[in-house]
Amino acid sequence: MKITAIRTLVVNAEMRNWVFVKVETDQDGLFGWGEATLEWKTRAVVGCVEDLTPLMLGRDPRDIENGVRAMTKHGFWKLGVIGRSAIAGIEQAMWDIFGKSVGLPVWRLLGGQTRDKVPVYTHLGMGNMNAVYDQKERSQLQDYVGQVLARGYKAFKVVFPFYMGYTLDPRSLASVDGWMRTLREAAGDATEIMIDFHGKCASVALAVQCIEMLAPYRPMFAEEPVQPGDADAMRQVAERTRVPIATGERLIDRKDFEDLCRQRAITIMQPDLCHCGGIWEGRKIAAMGETAMMGVAPHNPLGPIAGVSALHFDVATPNFVIQEEMVGAVPWYAEVVQGPIRMVDGNWQIPTAPGLGIEVDERVAKKHPFKQEVIPSVEARLADGTIVDW
Repeated sequence: MKITAIRTLVVNAEMRNWVFVKVETDQDGLFGWGEATLEWKTRAVVGCVEDLTPLMLGRDPRDIENGVRAMTKHGFWKLGVIGRSAIAGIEQAMWDIFGKSVGLPVWRLLGGQTRDKVPVYTHLGMGNMNAVYDQKERSQLQDYVGQVLARGYKAFKVVFPFYMGYTLDPRSLASVDGWMRTLREAAGDATEIMIDFHGKCASVALAVQCIEMLAPYRPMFAEEPVQPGDADAMRQVAERTRVPIATGERLIDRKDFEDLCRQRAITIMQPDLCHCGGIWEGRKIAAMGETAMMGVAPHNPLGPIAGVSALHFDVATPNFVIQEEMVGAVPWYAEVVQGPIRMVDGNWQIPTAPGLGIEVDERVAKKHPFKQEVIPSVEARLADGTIVDW
């Protein structure tokens, strides 16, 4: 079996452009799909897939480890998140082919079933970007929480509502308690709430100050309280708060997670299977985390193929905790990709179809061609005009 072609298919989903990758083979009707979505870098990822394609033509798609090594080593230049995302899309498609070729779901090939169901969470506001990034008014918060619970979710994540530098002004800081109290009262005690800081805190002291104000309301974890890549700072935050700390969506290979594991700097690692190089690299990262007493909650606010790839990963990964998803991103989510994702009582069910178990309707996909995404960071400024992390 040999790879004969690799194509990309870009689908605009309003908040993001999904980048689907199709790997074709010389076996009649046998091909695979993966996803290489990288927010606000769509054209670069598509170009990178094209650049990597000559390294993969003629290779057996079932030799996944060797194919990834060829893309990372024979490309000569060290790859960043654009390159790793392009590899991930190709790699996921190779798993899809492998599973189809032997008539087994991908999770079987990853070591088999480790759980009976997969807990999931969505974003407050789901696919509504204004809801995701603008959550300050009490009545709005209550309405958004009600929508999430009505869809059957038992957990959701909310973005911390203030832009910050090294300190936060007294009025905003004082309102943090009321903001979190509103969320908890609306959600009830049985619902898990996660807080995503997006690395907004420019100091460890401010991160700890904010997290400790949230702590009485029992968030499941605080995500990216400071910018990723600084294991020392993450450890300092973790040591000074009772709330579990999570990070990893902007880390792209095992080396990036090494310092976190060595220092036991976090509780939850969050590799993104579309950004870290694919499913197999995600498994290696998860194994490092398991050794360091860390759970894994894969990052995934992306498209339907990314969601299904994560589902197979989750079924087979023993230190998995909970899966991020955004199935409600657009009304036609399930029309472009028919797949095995089925939620019952806040949990995805175990898929049984061969490969990833998906069918992509390319005709529907082409009804939603590439568009420039809205960039939500344009308002990320302090009162004096300083540009800050969003």
